[in-house]
Amino acid sequence: MQNPYPLDPEQLQANSQGSLIDLLDITFMEVELDRVVLHMPVLPKTHQPAGILHGGASVVLAETAASIATGLNIDQQTKIPVGLEINANHVRSKRDGSVTATATPLHKGRTTMIWEIKIVDENDKLVCVSRCTMAVLDQQ
Repeated sequence: MQNPYPLDPEQLQANSQGSLIDLLDITFMEVELDRVVLHMPVLPKTHQPAGILHGGASVVLAETAASIATGLNIDQQTKIPVGLEINANHVRSKRDGSVTATATPLHKGRTTMIWEIKIVDENDKLVCVSRCTMAVLDQQ
């Protein structure tokens, strides 16, 4: 089986074909052990009915960043990362353009990891801040 969490952004992109990541046009910009940066266009498919970025799309972006970051920091032969809890504060609306999420660790433990994810617009203005707790489970 191909490693789903490589350090190569192009390989991560290829591994995401057909997933929600692909559906929302999320792209991998930077992939490091303590920093994952993702980009997502703000398009009608990421809008809520009022025509602004849906909070759920921001949460998908945030949890994707935390999941990838956790996956990079575990033994992928024996463990898998899964979301345990996520919160998000949506501080600015966005109608078009794009957003960029940056995940950095608050805690990297053996069975849980906590990531802070800041989502900003093209002008580096904060759109959403999130904290995601990831569980590190044994593979079945």
